[in-house]
Amino acid sequence: MTAITIQALPHKITKSYVDRLSTPESGQAFVRDSELKGFAVRVTSTGTKSFILEKRIDGKVKRLTLGRYPELTVEQARKEAHKLLGHIAVGRNPPAEKKQEALKGTTLQEAFEDFIKVRKNLKPRTLYDYQRVMQVVFADWQNKAMLEIGKDMIAKRHSKTGAERGEAYANLSMRFLRALFNFAIAQYEDGSGHAILRENPVMRLTQTRAWYRVDRRQTVIKPHQLAPWYQAILSLKQDQLSKQSALVADYLLFLLFTGLRRQEAATLKWSDIDLNDRSFTLTDTKNREPLTLPLTHFISDLLRSREAATDSEYVFAGDGKAGYLIEPRRQVQKVTELSGVSFTLHDLRRTFITVAESIDISAYALKRLVNHKMTNDVTAGYIVNDVERLRKPMEQISAQLLRHFEINEKKKVLKFPVHQNS
Repeated sequence: MTAITIQALPHKITKSYVDRLSTPESGQAFVRDSELKGFAVRVTSTGTKSFILEKRIDGKVKRLTLGRYPELTVEQARKEAHKLLGHIAVGRNPPAEKKQEALKGTTLQEAFEDFIKVRKNLKPRTLYDYQRVMQVVFADWQNKAMLEIGKDMIAKRHSKTGAERGEAYANLSMRFLRALFNFAIAQYEDGSGHAILRENPVMRLTQTRAWYRVDRRQTVIKPHQLAPWYQAILSLKQDQLSKQSALVADYLLFLLFTGLRRQEAATLKWSDIDLNDRSFTLTDTKNREPLTLPLTHFISDLLRSREAATDSEYVFAGDGKAGYLIEPRRQVQKVTELSGVSFTLHDLRRTFITVAESIDISAYALKRLVNHKMTNDVTAGYIVNDVERLRKPMEQISAQLLRHFEINEKKKVLKFPVHQNS
């Protein structure tokens, strides 16, 4: 069979003609049908042959792929081309309809994956929380099309989660789902630019006032609880069977004595710390503003000990892919069991603030130490809180915490044990 060199002139497309079409050296070439305008065969440099239809739709020329040859015969392709031309003639938009049909099947998991790709600046902890919610609350919805998730389903899952995992977690999971649906509404459009999803079903909770009323946590470690809490920390630190326990003990003390948010402390690198200057810099804070703070003598000693015991770039290294400590639930539970003091990581930040307020630390200094913005305070804009000005209040807070650690009859401060490199 003699091969036919592809030419620019139209030719009637038949099976024998398609069989004899030669392969272009590079790229792709087209043979347009001489009888049905817009109908053509596309041949690529790899030898793949497929049928297409070219037609102006909504003012723009669109190229629709009908199917590959020989899976689709010439007769079938010509019949499909006639059908689509008929749809276009009455004002329909086949490409838009095809895209819309495909997007209608977008699952919750697919939307979440797209959400992560677009939201490139998500903090690791935020991403971890989102993934946990997907696994814990919406595990059975992951392969369900978003269009199938209705308002009644949302209301029932919210109630179920509240009963099984707590009202705060139920609200958190639905706020995440609301954000995911808002993303999908903006992200997924048909060929005409119309949203595939028209409304957010999570709004049912707002419309019916079904959100749980969850008061903001105000828990702290009380002054009389700090001594047994510290003794439990020492027991954790001296656990010879687990180096990770000693690391978490240092991490918990660091949170208490600096008032940092858990993620700010967990992601701290040795390159952020200047032990000679006794200061450290947070480059990735909640409000996105870098902050340099002083190190107290107590925390400086803790860090020198920790530096001698690790070769990680992170001060508080973890075993996971992130490289830093993620969620020390087991060790926190151990401290609670040993001390009888129930606490969360954020309670340590609240305790730091409470102790600072109890010794009348300047409101401006305290806000700077915990990196709270004072956007509506005109006076604050004229105050420059540099590292050295913050060093005295930081040492005062540290000294007050150490006073609360006094447990023997002589009221002697328990010195922090130096961690030897093993």
